[in-house]
Amino acid sequence: MVCPRCIIVVHNELEMLSLNPGYVKLGEFELIEDLDSHQLTILKSQLLKHGLEVIDDRKAMLVEKVKNIIIEIVHNDEKINIKKNFSSIIGDKLKVEYNYVSSLFSITQGLTIEKYIILQKIERAKELLVYNELSLSEIADKLGYVNVQHLSTQFKKITGLTPSYFKVIKKNKRTAIDLI
Repeated sequence: MVCPRCIIVVHNELEMLSLNPGYVKLGEFELIEDLDSHQLTILKSQLLKHGLEVIDDRKAMLVEKVKNIIIEIVHNDEKINIKKNFSSIIGDKLKVEYNYVSSLFSITQGLTIEKYIILQKIERAKELLVYNELSLSEIADKLGYVNVQHLSTQFKKITGLTPSYFKVIKKNKRTAIDLI
């Protein structure tokens, strides 16, 4: 689950299957009662219809938690605090050695956490450019870039377009967060 709509979908599916969620939050849920294998199969099938899956492997869950932390930070409306780096935030939140998480992420996702963060930041920049409410300088500041040039360089490297040109043509506006 990577967005509030996903949380709503999961909650609704659990209720439709008469399963009592203890909680449903970004990237995870817990049920009050244990599921038997038949209930689990049905739940997996229902969630798959919405493009969601149940992950019960600890390593896969850890990777999903990393993704959710990054998404929460980058897509939050607050300014990204560049004084505290992502590795510290991830390590603090997950209470796991960052080097282990980083290695696991790279092996399972085929890209580094740093690259994933950049992809999320560029996607957020695209969103903000399409909304046309902030200047490029304000977007760079909001996303924790040291300057506009750094954002522009990464933007062009990922999209093949400059942010200014993207803003003008509004081509390939957005990619769904969970497809990054």
